[in-house]
Amino acid sequence: MDPNTLKALQGAAGGGSGPYTGDIAVGHNTSPNVSVYPWDSGFGTKYADPSTLPVGRCYEPAFSPDGADLATVHYTTPRISVYPWSSGFGTKYADPSTVPGASGNGRGVAWSPDGADIAVAHTSSPYVSVYPWSSGFGTKYADPSTLPGGATVSVTFSPDGADIAVGCNTTPWVLVYPWSSGFGTKYADPSTTPTSTALGVAFSPDGADLAVAHDGSPYISVYPWTSGTGFGTKYANPSTLPTGAGRKVAFSPDGADLAVGHTNSPRISVYPWSSGFGTKYADPSTLPVGDGYGVAFSPDGADLAVAHISSPYINVYPWSSGFGTKYSDPSTLPTGIGRKVAFSPA
Repeated sequence: MDPNTLKALQGAAGGGSGPYTGDIAVGHNTSPNVSVYPWDSGFGTKYADPSTLPVGRCYEPAFSPDGADLATVHYTTPRISVYPWSSGFGTKYADPSTVPGASGNGRGVAWSPDGADIAVAHTSSPYVSVYPWSSGFGTKYADPSTLPGGATVSVTFSPDGADIAVGCNTTPWVLVYPWSSGFGTKYADPSTTPTSTALGVAFSPDGADLAVAHDGSPYISVYPWTSGTGFGTKYANPSTLPTGAGRKVAFSPDGADLAVGHTNSPRISVYPWSSGFGTKYADPSTLPVGDGYGVAFSPDGADLAVAHISSPYINVYPWSSGFGTKYSDPSTLPTGIGRKVAFSPA
């Protein structure tokens, strides 16, 4: 298990020094395209915008595992912008010498667990690009020998960094490759594939399961995962399905719960998880106002954030095997559709 996952689990189990305090980033549709706030059981005053903004709507922000950098993947070239982060934005790093794709949009971003690599999902060939990272972009790794069949819209590394998964807009919808400073040969597709575009992918904290949020019913598919072997037989669907297209999926840091952001009310569905879905938790008393596009648990598992498409664009709830009362909205709201949300590491 990588150190950051272990740290989060220790905090969730009471091994940390107290409630999580850090930062929360929201990618959104209009300038400044990304908004970041201090977080301490509630929103602090929004940090100043970066001096060089992401170019177009920010589809996803992601903090590096050590919290020293903040990546944003966005609508137009260079499709990814990364900033030093220390309670505020530093000067944007130089763009990669080979930007992701020849055209199109950046749609997803993920750091490897050790922070040595950064991956970008994007909408033009080769559809996924990965770079070494050391306070700046290195030379892009060679493309995988088997490319995704079309635009990729989500990407994640396994907790041990041995595999990389991408969600795609064409069958088989989810592809996984071994990863060791470069792509290995693609694993065999799952015997039961997701039913449509995989808008969110997430490994469980122990790496034993891989969850996929997708456009078509049942909107969420979860598979046992074994590195070196690949997909197991898909778990049974939850007895109460999400009510619309799955947009993003996240496991709690201890792996005991699984959250899905989706279209249609209640826009967020959370299930107990133990090698299968438990009975869906009751909906929050204050629902997100629009479709849930992004979900994230805080590193200690005590809070659950939902980015959504209508003002206030971000809702955060206390979480303890169920939703608490929604925290107050930030005093300065994001300026448009909330796309994705990320907490800084503990």
